[in-house]
Amino acid sequence: MIKIGLTGGIGSGKSYVSSIFEALGIPVYNSDIEAKKLYYLDDVKSEMVDFFGKQVYFDSGEINKELLAKLVFSNKKALNKINEIIHPRVKTHFSEWLLSHHAVKYIVKEAAILFESGAYKQTDKIIVVTAPEELRIKRVLAREKIHESLIRKKIANQMAQSEMVARSCFVIINDEKHALLPQVDKIHHTILSHKPRNNNQ
Repeated sequence: MIKIGLTGGIGSGKSYVSSIFEALGIPVYNSDIEAKKLYYLDDVKSEMVDFFGKQVYFDSGEINKELLAKLVFSNKKALNKINEIIHPRVKTHFSEWLLSHHAVKYIVKEAAILFESGAYKQTDKIIVVTAPEELRIKRVLAREKIHESLIRKKIANQMAQSEMVARSCFVIINDEKHALLPQVDKIHHTILSHKPRNNNQ
């Protein structure tokens, strides 16, 4: 089985690209969705409250996403703590998920911080989805109730798009000028025609 990492900055459109791979019959593991589920495990809640305080969860038990976002993207120490709590557990869950998909030719692992979290080490090849920064901001503003300044902070805290490109095997341009389907289809058939090999990035 070939393990493909799929990444890109906020607003790049990586989740939409993932949906195209799914439509092609390729299993997709969404690291960000799985990470959000982990916030509700008792041991994770305990660590979160110990570090961030009780206010990080509402009385209903729901995670205070707005507060957490402000803390994480204005404080590098807070971001590192989140990664320390969440990402080892995502890594373990992904390894377990792979066992149920061992018979397929390849899978896609979508992760916003594929490189920063070290998750790229669990993949054989990497795809990055790119888009102009202003377009990315426009997309996020259209889908989320969030201030533009916070989006820019998120972008600043993520790996530079140019570095992601330099470290990836494939680049998908999602600038609303280049058609996505032909790009994904080309990569899909390229992967199908190759044998898996280790990613030495």
